Amino acid sequence: MLLRKIARPLLAAAFIGQGVEALRRPQQAGQAARPALDGLKQLPGEIAAKVPSDVEAFAKANALAQVGGGVLLATGKLPRISAAVLACTVIPGSAGAHMFWTEPDPQRRAEQRKAFLTDVSLIGGLMIAAADTEGRPSLGWRARRAYRRAADALPTTSGDAALETVGEKVSAGLQAGVEHGRELAELVGEKAGPLLESAGERGAQLAEVAADRGTELAHAAREGATTLADSARRRIRSHHW
Repeated sequence: MLLRKIARPLLAAAFIGQGVEALRRPQQAGQAARPALDGLKQLPGEIAAKVPSDVEAFAKANALAQVGGGVLLATGKLPRISAAVLACTVIPGSAGAHMFWTEPDPQRRAEQRKAFLTDVSLIGGLMIAAADTEGRPSLGWRARRAYRRAADALPTTSGDAALETVGEKVSAGLQAGVEHGRELAELVGEKAGPLLESAGERGAQLAEVAADRGTELAHAAREGATTLADSARRRIRSHHW
């Protein structure tokens, strides 16, 4: 969009000029950054340990961030990230030199108040630039949309209604199982009656056959025993003679 191509370089110009000026005059930049450096040293130990002790080195690092972030924002490269970085450099870069509430001279206080409000306005503009998605959905919008889709995919009934529905389904399943078991039992009974009757008739027939065969076998065994006994007597008699 043409508006962004014009607005971004205009917003970045102030930071590029301020960063270059701070690199050229590190002592003045250090004095402006000292209140911010002292405030960072009051943070918890882990963060305060990483804060540089040399105020001029701190001012130079902030100036390099202003120049680099300004160039990226002016050229449209990583505009949201570069705008966020530049917003973080405003207070260390110039706000320390615009503490109008400590200035006793009324005219100087008015000038510093005006400069301080200008810095605040720059922070507001950078915040808008950092939130500008160029018409694309933001991460927050995509997260809310994903949440709504997930909520729509869930059942609309409450927990009690869902439990009641599950109980009804389980009860219906158990009832269907009982009916199916009853049908299987009746079918087995119908099939088992003829089978048992047939087995009884077949058993009676087998018993009659066994009885007939048993009588015949008994007669045969008796005759065989008589024959063996007669043969044994003849042999004994022949030995005596």
